Amino acid sequence: QVQLVESGGGLVQAGGSLRLSCAVSGSVVSALSMAWYRQGPGKQRELVAVSNPGGTINYADSVKGRFTISRDNAKNTVYLQMNSLKVEDTDVYYCKAVWVLREYWGQGTQVTVSS
Repeated sequence: QVQLVESGGGLVQAGGSLRLSCAVSGSVVSALSMAWYRQGPGKQRELVAVSNPGGTINYADSVKGRFTISRDNAKNTVYLQMNSLKVEDTDVYYCKAVWVLREYWGQGTQVTVSS
């Protein structure tokens, strides 16, 4: 059973930075497709960034050039570095892992960007 625990959310002013962490247990990060999603009230969950085991990385157009997804295999953790944050980045951010065709989700971490 893969378990994901996100951390690092909080309140930041527009233009600031945050780094989200997703600690993985039950499998190894190097074998997983990992992604970050976000969702606000009344909105559909939106893909922010995805990192595949083969090394391919993709970002939503809205975060390209500002957000970076990365892995630390030694710590079995995936990160989302968020720079130049905007008010519209305010959402609950979720980590997702895909392993053996099954999806696993974390509990989410709130990111609030103030103007």
